[in-house]
Amino acid sequence: MAADGGTSSSVGGLPCVFSPKSRQYLALCAQDGRLRVWNTDSKTLHQEYVPSAHLSATCTCIAWAPCGTVKEGPQRKKRKSEPGNLEAKADLLAMGTATGTVLIYSSAKGALHCTLEGGHSGGVNCVDWHPEDNLLYSGSDDAHIVEWDLQTGKTRFKWKADRASVTSVCVSPDGKLLLSAGLTIKMWDLETKEVFRKFTGHSTAVTTLCFATTRPPDSNGLYFLSGATHDRLLSVWQVREDGKDKNSVVSFTLTDEPQHIDLSASDSKGKAVRLAVVCKDGQLHLFEHFLNGPCKKPLSPSCTVQMSGVEDTPRPIPLLAAGLCADTRTVMLAYGNHLQPVMEKVEFDTAERHVCLTRDVKTTLSLSMESTVSKVKTPIVNAKSKILIPGLPGHQAPLKASQGSEKRKKGADTKEMSIEERLGEIDLSTVSGEKAGGPKGPPSLQTDNFAVLLVQGLESNDSNILNKVFQTRKEMIIRKTVARLPLPAVLPLVEVITKRLQGHPFQAILMVRWLKAVLTHHTSYLSSLPDLVTQLGVLYHMIETRVRLAHKLTKLHGKLFLLISQVATNDSSNTATGVDHTARLVYEDESSDEDEASGDEGLRDEDSDNWEEDEVTEETMEEGKDGQAGEEEEDEEDHDEAESKANGEEEDMEHKNESEEE
Repeated sequence: MAADGGTSSSVGGLPCVFSPKSRQYLALCAQDGRLRVWNTDSKTLHQEYVPSAHLSATCTCIAWAPCGTVKEGPQRKKRKSEPGNLEAKADLLAMGTATGTVLIYSSAKGALHCTLEGGHSGGVNCVDWHPEDNLLYSGSDDAHIVEWDLQTGKTRFKWKADRASVTSVCVSPDGKLLLSAGLTIKMWDLETKEVFRKFTGHSTAVTTLCFATTRPPDSNGLYFLSGATHDRLLSVWQVREDGKDKNSVVSFTLTDEPQHIDLSASDSKGKAVRLAVVCKDGQLHLFEHFLNGPCKKPLSPSCTVQMSGVEDTPRPIPLLAAGLCADTRTVMLAYGNHLQPVMEKVEFDTAERHVCLTRDVKTTLSLSMESTVSKVKTPIVNAKSKILIPGLPGHQAPLKASQGSEKRKKGADTKEMSIEERLGEIDLSTVSGEKAGGPKGPPSLQTDNFAVLLVQGLESNDSNILNKVFQTRKEMIIRKTVARLPLPAVLPLVEVITKRLQGHPFQAILMVRWLKAVLTHHTSYLSSLPDLVTQLGVLYHMIETRVRLAHKLTKLHGKLFLLISQVATNDSSNTATGVDHTARLVYEDESSDEDEASGDEGLRDEDSDNWEEDEVTEETMEEGKDGQAGEEEEDEEDHDEAESKANGEEEDMEHKNESEEE
């Protein structure tokens, strides 16, 4: 995606990139796993290569090497005689695979140059070349960046760049800095392998990083650009000397997430940055802006390009890639199908904001190729035979109904019934059968009709038909309907389910059952698709986001529950109203009278003898009533009183003991 070599990642689409400077070749990895190099001048297939075990080593990203980086022996002899042609020819092409290896393909030899292995334990997401040295940088799902030496074919340096996957890397034009993107965007010093700056601003995976200026980093003139999945804004960041570069300074608005980006860098303040962005919806946006500081408002494209067919009801033709040429008004376009793209140089007038080009793709297609170029042996097939190809993702082939409905159409000459009449017949037949009490029909009848309706709804994209089908809640009907779907209808069904899952929560509850049935019945088919990541990326990202959010909400719920329970406990303890003060048990101490008497005993010396006799009589009466247990309690209480009273009280107790002896 950079101007010097160009890189492409499979996060936004299939890997597809033009060769640097001359735009002479277009390297493209299609759904079948083959690498095809097209010649843009002759509009023919230049080379074709299939990696060994290509289905397991799916190409995830490709990048052209700068012109003249690594040259073979025969080409070194031509340097004296043809010094000018070396710069115009692009030779090496780096391909990252899902198994963690990096393949270096040589377009001069038409074969594999070398294989870089042992550096990554996860799939390679991005590759980028050093502008001068024979070095290659790759980022992977194992959160590491590897610096490869092309002369030895081994790892030169490896370091951990992020806590999550490294989704994009880009080397600065002077070869001193490296940008990497994971959870955050980091700028590394390639000499020390230390973080130079950090930037945050995207909530999703960053798929695009490229330097917008070639000025030195010691001034405020160094800018770079970033784009992410599911993000319709391209952000431009300024590397400042004071370090106050936390926010982006410029943003470009798009109609969809970026799929392919080509940028012409600026080397001075007087030169504008040119940008060509192909979005996921197939449109091309052209930008031209002078980077001289922050800009508050998002910038709209100076020109938007769309392509359509020449039919009576024109259909849009998706743009695959765009490359900026030396002429400021000329852009190299690749459009159509990945298996057979059409390349064309188009000159645009930027004064027109919206341009729509009409092309007849069928007449411009050409597959002329020399037999010696291809490394793939094509079997000889009879012209009358029909080749069945496994369902390719993104196809627009008509979906066929079940076999029984075709036989019915052939046998009967009646006109076709509308969908509404068919739905009415289904309801009437089921209701009349139940009311009549007759034997119920086979259970597959209703599910067969649901499968036919679902296929028709996916073909016509009719929301009314899809709503009728998706409203069912019975697990058996859902499972049998999904099991009877033809294979070409599985991916369109997954796309519809993904869109509806993003809507209202009530609708999402219904769609989860259908998604479960699809993954249960058609996992083997889905796993055979080479670009399954792009098809299910939105679904996976949405589920992962909601799962993360649920975990945070659970933590928050637990903390709030603790706080609320503590507040309720404090309130109940502080405001203890309505407490019953009546005693549950009343115990009368028998020695209470003695305490009162002993307290007055020091004042009444004259009547002390008579009082003691009365006390003795009362004690003897209570002893007769209460028995031996009462006597033991009184003795214990008298003993406690003797210990707690003062010396004067002890004397009174001695008098009392004498009277008791008497």
